[in-house]
Amino acid sequence: MNSANHPEANVPASTSSAQVSPRPSAILMWLTYIVGGVGFFIGTFTVQSDPPSLSIAALLAVTATGVLSFFRHAVFNRSDAVRGGWDYGVRNNFQIEVGLANLAWGVFALVAVIADWGLVAVASSFLVSGFYFAFVTVFVIVTGDVKDRKIGPLIGIAVWAIMMTSMGFMGMAAA
Repeated sequence: MNSANHPEANVPASTSSAQVSPRPSAILMWLTYIVGGVGFFIGTFTVQSDPPSLSIAALLAVTATGVLSFFRHAVFNRSDAVRGGWDYGVRNNFQIEVGLANLAWGVFALVAVIADWGLVAVASSFLVSGFYFAFVTVFVIVTGDVKDRKIGPLIGIAVWAIMMTSMGFMGMAAA
């Protein structure tokens, strides 16, 4: 292995994947699914109420999942890398950038709710999140990474993309 092209070749054994537990990341992932699912469920009712609202749904399905995903990708990045099967033995700054993107749309949803920007802005937070996950799903399928990944998580990403974009469009229609 050429160490110039693979910096992980020079990493001491003390940072091996075997010594990093995927458990913290797995717990954060399940919390994300639970909190996001509850938010989506709430949104299916509140978006149809009079007046329609997605505020509580966005705080759970966009803000809380964005913050949890930030912690999973950025703070527990090695645990998440081991869990996902892409640990290089060193910190992956791109993974941290993904966490920051998750945090950004979570903060946007929080500000949209607190500042009372209205249903269009809150619904937009669902669309941004949903489009991101839709693009990730397509990217994984098109690039062939699907053969290197477990199908369950890919299905989860695709379903989440559909849920978020559909909630965003329902919010736009109700606005």
